[in-house]
Amino acid sequence: MNKKIKTDAVDHLFEAVLTLKTPEECYTFFEDVCTVNELLSLSQRYEVAKMLREGRTYLEIAEKTGASTATISRVNRSLNYGNDGYDMVFKRLEDGKKEDK
Repeated sequence: MNKKIKTDAVDHLFEAVLTLKTPEECYTFFEDVCTVNELLSLSQRYEVAKMLREGRTYLEIAEKTGASTATISRVNRSLNYGNDGYDMVFKRLEDGKKEDK
């Protein structure tokens, strides 16, 4: 965990996020907290991470998401050398799909 972001304010934000129960609640909250561009940037990075994990090429990802190669490279670096946050979420989502079947 990056000690630079570990603050009381960030803790409070994450506690607030953890109270959200539906996608509609997420839309309501994040539209208030983020600018449209911030939210679109976050969602773009998430889509890039998913596509990288699927083995897609930078060119495919750039064409589908509109992300720059610099953004794709940063996300790839996070996937390979980060805190495994993306993979934790991908696994939980996959496990949830298996339970639904």
